[in-house]
Amino acid sequence: MILVVAAAALLGALAGAAAGTGARRLLRRLRRGTRRPPPWCAPAVAVAWGLLAAAWAGGAVAGAWVPALLGLSWLGVAAGAVDLREHRLPDALTLPAAPAALLLLLPLGAAAVSRGLAGAVVLAGVHAAVHLLAPHGLGAGDVKLALPLGAVLGAAGSWAALVVATAGAGLLTAVAALLLRRPRLAHGPSMLAAAMVVTAGAAVAAPGGGP
Repeated sequence: MILVVAAAALLGALAGAAAGTGARRLLRRLRRGTRRPPPWCAPAVAVAWGLLAAAWAGGAVAGAWVPALLGLSWLGVAAGAVDLREHRLPDALTLPAAPAALLLLLPLGAAAVSRGLAGAVVLAGVHAAVHLLAPHGLGAGDVKLALPLGAVLGAAGSWAALVVATAGAGLLTAVAALLLRRPRLAHGPSMLAAAMVVTAGAAVAAPGGGP
């Protein structure tokens, strides 16, 4: 079992490194990407995919969750890199991510996809309302990012996932702003990190894990 887990982790890391390199190249070419994508894109995706592959091979993560988690971690690195560098979230990343998230949820079944669609609408609606009330506190890019994140969180099967991820993202941004002594910070990375943690927790708790 140890050798299987190690081999899965290695293969996942190699695939992640390639996907992260692709993300870095894509960010350079996007009209509203970033000319200076950070060098940690490939290592970050490699680590995420390697850990995910190891968790799946070890039976800790349900296989049906793997596609969604792979996509979410890739989006987290790509979109987070732009938001940290340029303080914006490109439509070329966030808008295609919404239908892509629903497609990646298909292995979980029709009910999960339906919950994902509802989650996307609800989370984007909440963020849109906040954006209208306080446009300087929450950008339009964050509203669009809420669509794919809401889809994956909604598929987790509980409205609590949306609440916990939203509250966690706000807390992360507030703590980072306090520590860095900056009144305004990019909120996208916190949204992505919180969604990844909550979704990974749902995947670990889901029955039927393992290859």
